Amino acid sequence: MEIDVQTLVFEFIGGLGIFLLGLKSMGDGLQKSAGDKLREILDRFTSNPFMGVLAGIIVTVLIQSSSGTTVLTVGLVNAGFMTLRQSIGVIMGANIGTTVTAFIIGIDIGQYALPILAAGAFLIFFFKNNRIIYLGQTIFGFGALFFGLELMSSGMYPLRELQAFQDLTVSMSDNSILGVVIGTVFTFIVQSSSATIGILQELFSSDAIKLEAALPVLFGDNVGTTITAVLASIGATIAAKRAAFTHVIFNLIGTTVFVILIGPFTELVMFLQAQFNLNDPMTIAFAHGTFNITNTLMQFPFIGGLAWLVTKLIPGEDVLVEYKPKHLDPIFIQQSPSVALDQAKEEILHMGEYAHKGLVETSQYLNTHNQKHAELAMQIEGALNNLDREITNYLVQLSGTSFSDQESAKHTALLDSVRDVERIGDHFENILELIQYKISNKINLTAQAKVDLNEMFDLTAITVKQAIQALGDMNRETALEVVHKENQIDQMERTFRKKHIIRLNEGECVGAAGIVFVDILSNLERIGDHAVNIAEEVLQGKGPEQQ
Repeated sequence: MEIDVQTLVFEFIGGLGIFLLGLKSMGDGLQKSAGDKLREILDRFTSNPFMGVLAGIIVTVLIQSSSGTTVLTVGLVNAGFMTLRQSIGVIMGANIGTTVTAFIIGIDIGQYALPILAAGAFLIFFFKNNRIIYLGQTIFGFGALFFGLELMSSGMYPLRELQAFQDLTVSMSDNSILGVVIGTVFTFIVQSSSATIGILQELFSSDAIKLEAALPVLFGDNVGTTITAVLASIGATIAAKRAAFTHVIFNLIGTTVFVILIGPFTELVMFLQAQFNLNDPMTIAFAHGTFNITNTLMQFPFIGGLAWLVTKLIPGEDVLVEYKPKHLDPIFIQQSPSVALDQAKEEILHMGEYAHKGLVETSQYLNTHNQKHAELAMQIEGALNNLDREITNYLVQLSGTSFSDQESAKHTALLDSVRDVERIGDHFENILELIQYKISNKINLTAQAKVDLNEMFDLTAITVKQAIQALGDMNRETALEVVHKENQIDQMERTFRKKHIIRLNEGECVGAAGIVFVDILSNLERIGDHAVNIAEEVLQGKGPEQQ
């Protein structure tokens, strides 16, 4: 039989493209319908490993991608929202959640793919309501999934007649490792285990591959999908690298065990097929589900051991930006408002230290252009926003309690201070964006402009540090120094602006560089204003007695 290679290739790659588009559209639609609560689900429901597994399953079903969930988890670990142990449960859950796509594919509705596609497109184009549009996106994705599969299926059908392909499947039946490698490599290329398992389901249902050859490829698909998280962890914190590596180890251990037990596992899958009268795609889905659920059950008791192993394999102290407050205990709100105020103050001081560190990292980014400094500063800015929310909520809850006059004054001062610290974060974020704009547009500052900026950065950083110290000790002398330094910052900004205009007039400096320079000065001056606001709270004598 003559095989039309062009049709085979075109139908396969076109079908794969439509399948991946469908998967993404379905995931996006589900994600938007659920609201952007995914991060919250992962953050809130990972208090213990079992809840982590459940959260991993739910989020993966919502976004239709275990890689997506793992990348999200790596991001949360990177940001300090989640510990390594919590992330392991989520990753295990993601592996189970991803099997849902295979079960969906197992439902034989390929012949209705086009009307489903049309229904989805109709909802997207003829309605203005966002909820209906998201539903349309999900339905469109669902239809595209099956239409892509149908195309791939007709493209791959002639493969069963191809001698070289038959020889390859025989080799995979005899040598499980070869099947695992093929599954891993193909999933790595496509970046979606759902797609490669969909292809496997179609090959199996068109008799192009036997079950003994299909199962090792299935195991390899699970290993290949871990690569996405590893790529996402490049340049991330050590904790994030460990989370990504856990995903690799988890699937490698599972694959190794199942390759050793390939005989009994094949028997089990055949038994399930006969018992439940499963069609071919559903048989692969059951095999995939059994693999991932058994793997999770097998390794779940050893989460602590997995965490210990990756910590040994990826050594080093991790620089963690803690997003969550450490001191805000709700029990004190009713029982002892004065202790609660002290707790909130401790948290604001912790937040202030972050603001100073973020400013220093921004300064280093300006001088070195090393992305590492920008990433850390942005993490810190995220932490400041979160701490601001948590501390403000805590203080608002406290406002309902009975305060003495002094406590009431301290409460007001803390509410003001937390806002000032958060605004410092906003300003150094502005500066980071200006530096990024400068780098991407290849804008060069003059040597004198760099010297001036560094001088003002140093003075502003010291001012912020002293303002936080003054708040911590309620020390009037330190607060007065802050006021004095802030006057220097104001004077410095005026002087440097004038020098810049002279450079501009003499043609030493270009307009674009001038905009960046002046905007950075302006943001630093505003940071000085917020530092002085914090010092003013001390000078006005709000809060505990002066020392």
